[in-house]
Amino acid sequence: MKYLIVGLGNIGTEYQNTRHNIGFTILDAFAEASNVFFEENRYGSTAAVKLKGRTLILLKPSTFMNLSGNALRYWMQKENTPVENVLILVDDLALPFGSLRLKPKGSDAGHNGLRNIQEILGHSNYTRLRFGIGNNFPQGRQVEYVLSRFTQEETSALPERIERAVEIIKSFCLAGLGVTMNLYNNK
Repeated sequence: MKYLIVGLGNIGTEYQNTRHNIGFTILDAFAEASNVFFEENRYGSTAAVKLKGRTLILLKPSTFMNLSGNALRYWMQKENTPVENVLILVDDLALPFGSLRLKPKGSDAGHNGLRNIQEILGHSNYTRLRFGIGNNFPQGRQVEYVLSRFTQEETSALPERIERAVEIIKSFCLAGLGVTMNLYNNK
């Protein structure tokens, strides 16, 4: 059984370790903990993780955030992965820093990556793991905020939150969406 785990982010060193790239950061941690390495491929960097008889394809799109749907569509087709086995990792301004919420569907909430995925798929019925980045920014400074790096205090808390996100990914693939939501949401 195959799963496609897509971390949203922007390519380029100027975006590394920014709030908007938390999807990439989570996948980097997952790959490192699994002793696998990303390879450059069409539409993104990929790594394959074997997990109890399942194959998890980790994807960091190289299409920039607002065209993430193109990479998703290509890899879903290439790996013959149904949408039920897709998990999108995304930053979320509406959640306090470090909060993690698994959702089976929903709106794009103004997120350009999710908006493009919805346009490409033609629906919003795909699972996403929302990672809270908080919203501590002055009015009109949202773009600067999401493209900024985490504070020193947040950086100290990131490893534990990222580890929790990796646990959620594994649970989604092994136990399913419903069980994982019951185990991890609101905790």
